[in-house]
Amino acid sequence: MSQPITITKEDILKQVQYSCKIPEIIEQIVSRKVIIAAAEEAGIQVETEELQTVADQIRLVHQLNSADDTWKWLEKHHLSLDDFEDIVYTNLISNKLLSHLFADQVEPYFFENQLNYMGVVMYEVIFSDEDLAIELFYSIKEGEMSFYDVAHKYIEDQELRRKGGYLGLLRRRDLKPEISAAVFAVKPPQLLKPIVTSKGVHLILVEELIQPDLNEKLQLRTHIISDLFSEWLKQQIEQYEVIKSF
Repeated sequence: MSQPITITKEDILKQVQYSCKIPEIIEQIVSRKVIIAAAEEAGIQVETEELQTVADQIRLVHQLNSADDTWKWLEKHHLSLDDFEDIVYTNLISNKLLSHLFADQVEPYFFENQLNYMGVVMYEVIFSDEDLAIELFYSIKEGEMSFYDVAHKYIEDQELRRKGGYLGLLRRRDLKPEISAAVFAVKPPQLLKPIVTSKGVHLILVEELIQPDLNEKLQLRTHIISDLFSEWLKQQIEQYEVIKSF
């Protein structure tokens, strides 16, 4: 017969402390409080229909396809129905505040910072030996090997090797400054001379540069608003003194 184990709120807090999650959780708590206070100050209201829409979206994300699924999910996460309603409200009020603060700032911000949103489709192999990287660079340039051959031979990560070093679509901010400067200065397709960073020696094939277009990409508009909101939230949090009472 199994022995019972009692878990208290104190046990949970202690485990959170042991897992070094306290700073992260405090930041999330402060963010939520700042957002709600700012929304109230701005006079933002929510409608029942809006709450229902967000609740449905959350259920869809967590694959809660029935009332029974929802109750089991709440029980699993030790949430009450009131807690779930608070989650829905916080999600909705955050999105409405975001739109209220920054919907009109997206276009001017984009035109001032559009270089940061340029994209690149590229392939990469990272070496520890600069001489080897240079030798392989010239081998590819002279047609003795293909970039795929180099990637297949020298990339250790199995999945990345199978993709020939393909990294997908990356933004300028995703790259180290020394790599970004080189990548966005070329006319693709082009193989770059090996670039040395703290991570190693990068042999990069630039396949395509993607010019950002705010009118065609809703995802880009959403991303910019999220960036603006994150910066605003960071500034707001810095103005508060966090008093811990636990």
